[in-house]
Amino acid sequence: MTLPTDKALVLERQFRFQWEPAQNTHVLLYPEGLIKLPGSAGEIMKRIDGKASAEDIVRSLEQAFPGADLQQDVIDFLEVAHDKGWIRVA
Repeated sequence: MTLPTDKALVLERQFRFQWEPAQNTHVLLYPEGLIKLPGSAGEIMKRIDGKASAEDIVRSLEQAFPGADLQQDVIDFLEVAHDKGWIRVA
């Protein structure tokens, strides 16, 4: 399924996103364990707030990292996160 890029995205209810100092990375916590989200994955996931769309997230990241063409990489990651059930369209 292709994720709509103009709709707000939200973290699925069973997950909690946070910085994990012991792992030195962002993680998604869920009842059975955790998923490490190093580097760019954490940067993308921390922008999922129930208001921002994929387009908004791409814009935000391109402002934070000027000169980088991040659109396809961000969309690809968000589609994987959606397919894995981490996020959904609000």
